[in-house]
Amino acid sequence: MVGSGSRTLKDAINEAIRDWVTNVETTFYLIGSAVGPHPYPRIVRNFQAIIGEEARKQILAQEGRMPDMVVACVGGGSNAIGMFYPFADALDVQLLGVEAGGISLEAGKHAATLVAGRPGILHGAMSYLLQNGDGQVLETHSISAGLDYPSVGPEHSYMKETGRATYVSANDATALRGLQALSQSEGIIPALEPAHALGYLLEMGNRGEIPKGSLIIVNLSGRGDKDMLTVAQALNVTL
Repeated sequence: MVGSGSRTLKDAINEAIRDWVTNVETTFYLIGSAVGPHPYPRIVRNFQAIIGEEARKQILAQEGRMPDMVVACVGGGSNAIGMFYPFADALDVQLLGVEAGGISLEAGKHAATLVAGRPGILHGAMSYLLQNGDGQVLETHSISAGLDYPSVGPEHSYMKETGRATYVSANDATALRGLQALSQSEGIIPALEPAHALGYLLEMGNRGEIPKGSLIIVNLSGRGDKDMLTVAQALNVTL
């Protein structure tokens, strides 16, 4: 439990690293997101890659071909890089990362690092970063607590720079629509994090941007029961 700053992932990592470097002989530093100093982004990527490895095997077994698109939400980027990495060599597969657009893309009102940020250094890694003109880290906002990190795993920055993956943003309202759509149509309540990816995909379909017959994998990184109070408040529903 962290009480400093905005009390989010950024601040938790700040405190963990401070303790680690102060008590290096007795403290181990571990993190579940693909951020921070080398080799942690690679370690997390390799462990999370089981997601993409299983998805690749299953889609080939069930459909007999590779997907046209793989979609995942991106905060720090651990689930997304785990899904993307096993498909990275399949250049015909489009990789789409969806960040938290929050209320708007004005500074401090979103967490869309790859969409609206620029290269900088945070927690011992150079990656895209939400920062002001002086290089100070900006506050973030997202309806989903898991997407409000002001930077992103460096491998996502590499995929953006090389064009291997495309990154977009979905705002809070879009995420809520994605959560409602999956809950009502499939009986699956997604977390607000992957609901951003679902909502953006629905908007792509409404705009006619998805060719008929497309085979798409969406990574549902988390379940939504933890988010019900947040969703109820956002939708003005009394529980």
